[in-house]
Amino acid sequence: MFAAYAARIDRDQPLNGLELGERPAPGTRPGWTTVNVKAASLNHHDLWSLRGVGLGEEALPMILGCDAAGTDEDGNEVVLHSVIGQSGHGVGPDEPRSILTERYQGTFAEQVTVPAWNVLPKPEELSFAEAACLPTAWLTAYRMLFTNAGVRPGDSVLVQGAGGGVATAAIVLGAAAGLRVFATSRSEDKRKRAVELGAEAALPTGERLPQRVDAVIETVGAATWSHSVKSLKPGGTLVISGATSGFNPERTELNRIFFLELKVVGSTMGSKDELASLLNFCAAKGVRPVIDTTLPLDRAREGFAKLAEGEMFGKVVLTV
Repeated sequence: MFAAYAARIDRDQPLNGLELGERPAPGTRPGWTTVNVKAASLNHHDLWSLRGVGLGEEALPMILGCDAAGTDEDGNEVVLHSVIGQSGHGVGPDEPRSILTERYQGTFAEQVTVPAWNVLPKPEELSFAEAACLPTAWLTAYRMLFTNAGVRPGDSVLVQGAGGGVATAAIVLGAAAGLRVFATSRSEDKRKRAVELGAEAALPTGERLPQRVDAVIETVGAATWSHSVKSLKPGGTLVISGATSGFNPERTELNRIFFLELKVVGSTMGSKDELASLLNFCAAKGVRPVIDTTLPLDRAREGFAKLAEGEMFGKVVLTV
């Protein structure tokens, strides 16, 4: 079957390790099921994998891709939950949880096999491309907002780095849930798009907000960390799920964190139940993922290049 896969690790030029071509179709194993992929979306996790983060040389070649929507063996339209080993389903109780492509072949292929527990019904209101955007970036944003930040309608939230997959999802979901959403970006065009999606205001990165906020959604890391801490109300919550600009900020702002009793919460992906709730929320409220570009699988390299350059607003989707 045709697939996009990591053939080698290149930490400096990750796209050098990406290959497009034939790979073996997935085999059968007890408790697992094969899904015919209709659409899959890119995440920064895929670029990090090509750099060798979470993926070792011994696991190569590895088909990339965490997210997908398609049809199961009975023709039902389904969405995949990307976390393997959660609650032990399909792999045994002692295996640590992992994301597709860390231990098991991913979704950038004509077929993918996953534990049957990881398959959820796709709402008919969502297209395959839309549904394929949800299991990583949108699920991460959903958990950050409603589980880890614990915000409620009327609360205020700052989303750093408008344009990225998680940040875009947080803006849309937050606005739909009745939050006061502020966003930042270095790009004037991305700031305009953030307001169109429901942000109350969008400001240049690092600029002072009109007010302090109850929570910050942080995926940028070093470049925005100090601004995130300074933007919180006393007792506010900073939720971080990534650090695309680096892991070591110049100023940690520890004095503000303890003096203002701020909470810093790490967040990774989400549960199957949270994904089910997210799917229902999107179907019921008319919320749709923002898709920057849709490409056929054989043009996956173009999608990876857009992701690496940061030139997209929303998700890049590959169709099969």
